[in-house]
Amino acid sequence: MEQNISPEILDKLTKVCLCKSVTRAKIKQAIKDGANTFEKVQEATGAGTGSCGAKRCREKIEELIRET
Repeated sequence: MEQNISPEILDKLTKVCLCKSVTRAKIKQAIKDGANTFEKVQEATGAGTGSCGAKRCREKIEELIRET
């Protein structure tokens, strides 16, 4: 049996910033609302402000910015 999960649900479930538990959906919404740099996404969502100092999520966030 094949599972069909919509991209919207996957975005809500997928954590981009593990330290702060920020989802891909929240980051995409911030980008849609005008956050066009890592720093603006960071300010809008809190992503990248955790204990790793954005070492794990910065690249993923910048990729989402480029895709949008």
